[in-house]
Amino acid sequence: MLAGFLSAFRTPDLRKKLLFTLGILAIYRLGVAIPTPGVKFANVQSCIDNQSSTTGGPLQILNLFSGGALLHLSVFALGIMPYITASIMVQLLRVLIPRFEALQKEGADGQAKLTQYTRYITVGFAAIQSASYVTMARNGVFFPGCNEPIIPNTSWNVISVMVLTMTAGTVLIMWLGERITERGIGNGMSLLIFTSVASSFPTAMRTIWHSSDHVRNTVVILLVVFAVIAAVVYVEQSQRRIPVQYAKRMVGRKMLGGSSTYIPLKINMAGVIPVIFASSLLQLPYVIVQFAGKNPSKFVIWIQNNLTNSAAPMHMALYILLIVFFAYFYTAITFDPTEVADNMKKYGGFVPGIRPGKPTADYLDYVLSRITAAGSVYLAIVALIPTLALTFLGLSTSIPLGATTILILVGVGLDTVKRIQAQLEQRRYEGFLR
Repeated sequence: MLAGFLSAFRTPDLRKKLLFTLGILAIYRLGVAIPTPGVKFANVQSCIDNQSSTTGGPLQILNLFSGGALLHLSVFALGIMPYITASIMVQLLRVLIPRFEALQKEGADGQAKLTQYTRYITVGFAAIQSASYVTMARNGVFFPGCNEPIIPNTSWNVISVMVLTMTAGTVLIMWLGERITERGIGNGMSLLIFTSVASSFPTAMRTIWHSSDHVRNTVVILLVVFAVIAAVVYVEQSQRRIPVQYAKRMVGRKMLGGSSTYIPLKINMAGVIPVIFASSLLQLPYVIVQFAGKNPSKFVIWIQNNLTNSAAPMHMALYILLIVFFAYFYTAITFDPTEVADNMKKYGGFVPGIRPGKPTADYLDYVLSRITAAGSVYLAIVALIPTLALTFLGLSTSIPLGATTILILVGVGLDTVKRIQAQLEQRRYEGFLR
């Protein structure tokens, strides 16, 4: 791998892309450290130091994806989450709105319009979320029990400047990600998420090291992390290849077709999306508990004991069910067997032993359902292993070291390595990985 790095930096144009990507990521991390105008940064630091579980509750996932910028109310406090939400929303709207489905089939021009719609929706989400987070910070939801005022001046003009600044920060993040995709290496948005998630690792390991039995805890956590990474790499690289044969046909005076290929179906077609959706929905019970007040009812107490504690059996069971549901749901949205079968039939392709048209679509749907079952179980196991390890060691489950973190790091890392390897192979160098 070291030889691959050296080969990449010896290639002038590839070196420029790598340095450009690293420069953009450095700018992103710099923006994370810049506080929003109107925020008293010293009070924020005091509240964080006085509370050991500031990243828990409904803000845990959002703070993870922002690289810790959310609780600091920095310029990039919203992170890339508004863009992710807008992108997922546009994908889901393709099923409901025929116009979006038609744009998807128009090629590059249609994709450009969908990207523009995604940008508009991102700005709307960013404005709404920034206003919500400023209100939550002003009301003490970020740091319950902290007496230090995070926003000393709560006048309307200060709040307006904060909302506009955080919204503009999200737009800038979106622009930085697009620049990486166009002029750098890899997918820009994915690399920004990778940077945010990776920045939480030192904090998590420092928290584990400061625990009572720090040597044993650190060794066990590292072994669990490496084992999960090895399993994730193995499964993410696994494919179910459906053979496809194209019949020969005459086009003018030329004979075309007659080739063999395959349809690669990944074991985990949905990626990390089911884990993110399941984690987000499981934050709703925490919100209910927060709004219950000082004298909660028996139902609220039951929710607090069974659904807000990630180590509770009821919480784990619901987590597994949500992951399985969203794995099937998102796979059905992103992969349409009928469309794939129709395209194969249009160009003279067929699966050996299966008739073209509806029988092929039914066969693809059957194979995809079985693969998704295995993929969803794999996601559920990977999602629970870090929580079980932290519970076994007696550590807080709010430590930012979970399935979402590992899946994102491994997935984005593998994709980036493949892109660098493809660039090296195009220039007749040895591959990035031997």
